[in-house]
Amino acid sequence: MRPDAIVIGGGPNGLAAAIAMARAGRSVRVYEAESTIGGSTRSMELTKPGYVHDVCATVHALALSSPFLKTLPLAEHGLELVHPSAPFAHPLDDGTAIVGHRSVEQMAATLSNRDGKGYRSLIEPFVQRADDLMHALLGPLSLRHPFLMATFGRHAIQSAEGFARRSFVEERTRAMFAGVAAHSMVPLDQLATAGYGLGLLVSAHAVGWPVARGGSQRLSHAMADYLRTLGGEIITDARVERLEDLPSSRTTLCDVTPRQLVRLAGDRLPSGYRARLDTYRYGPGVFKMDWALNAPVPWRAPEVAAAGTIHLGGTMGEIAFAEREVWNGRHAERPYVLAVQASLFDDSRAPAGKHTLWAYCHVPNGSTVDMRERIESQIERFAPGFRDCIVARSVMFPADMERRNANLIGGDIAGGAADLAQIFTRPVASVNPYRTPMPGVYLCSASTPPGIGVHGMCGYYAARAALSDR
Repeated sequence: MRPDAIVIGGGPNGLAAAIAMARAGRSVRVYEAESTIGGSTRSMELTKPGYVHDVCATVHALALSSPFLKTLPLAEHGLELVHPSAPFAHPLDDGTAIVGHRSVEQMAATLSNRDGKGYRSLIEPFVQRADDLMHALLGPLSLRHPFLMATFGRHAIQSAEGFARRSFVEERTRAMFAGVAAHSMVPLDQLATAGYGLGLLVSAHAVGWPVARGGSQRLSHAMADYLRTLGGEIITDARVERLEDLPSSRTTLCDVTPRQLVRLAGDRLPSGYRARLDTYRYGPGVFKMDWALNAPVPWRAPEVAAAGTIHLGGTMGEIAFAEREVWNGRHAERPYVLAVQASLFDDSRAPAGKHTLWAYCHVPNGSTVDMRERIESQIERFAPGFRDCIVARSVMFPADMERRNANLIGGDIAGGAADLAQIFTRPVASVNPYRTPMPGVYLCSASTPPGIGVHGMCGYYAARAALSDR
């Protein structure tokens, strides 16, 4: 039977688009190129049997903040989100660490008196209105909650470096903020990078940074199972090469990046729109590693063991320098490393008494430089003896990331550079960025607002645009 809607790509955004269409009473079919659905939310035994590693996304900082995902009964379909004792930690060279606690008050108490008071007065009002804030942030540019967004925007528009210097006295507090803001993969001296740090901090306090018990694959499986209960169909091992090869349908939603859309559409794409897509910029890639360990990571600061996510890079100056190097096409000698120790809080990730560690650093797009020694040196810097715990390791260059998920162009996990010039104009400047000039064809990937993250909002808004056109 001819479906009302076809979705190309079974990642979180593609599945979100399919679910939104199915909830509106439309028949839906999803085509996924790989043998399992999930896109960047897949899990595999990358090192040794019994050790479950997330291939890409692992901490779902925005899943519980997503205005769409939180309406889905995913727990009824096998998803259990596990919360570490603390969302994140930032170890320092003096053997101490700043731990990002769920409680704003507890977090403030870990900072110096002056920074603690300033942090609390800054963050607490946004945490109290976290639902409204995330509803406004996780979507296209709009006038939703104007007074709240004006207050947030006054801080968010600043560079992370400038904001940290103006807001905090202690270098350790500035380093903590830089570690959070560097998730953006944008140099911290660029405007609007403070917004990434603030948004993630609000999410950490309001809903936490959980992991999925059993691996991120459980999240995509839960979405897929729910879609099937709505009558949706999913076909795996079905790579779509051209739009014209698809069965006839009223709506086609593409969970792909601009480069892939150009290839899929061929001559159907107007030359002017194609030229605009050709100027779309992809951002830095990632060099990713996973380890099977015979013991927990031996952090010098024992309090780091309470955190799920670890930001490794030292001072704000070090992190900012490393991120600028990558943006300018160079490889940092001491890269900013983002690590996750999920097995401390989810015992299904490794055999009894064993552990896993997940980490990546940013590299120039398409890099072929082996960063394993630099990443492990950064971990060893804050956890002496780490290498003695390694049983096996998995290494993925940017090209390996792209082979596992075609949307990760050159290892770019953000679906395109997320700087101020492009975050609101992805893939092109448009009143509705999800529509394409091709009737009935929509873009629903992270290359549309709000961009990177497992939140499904790109898919939801694309589906909403499609429904409004019918």
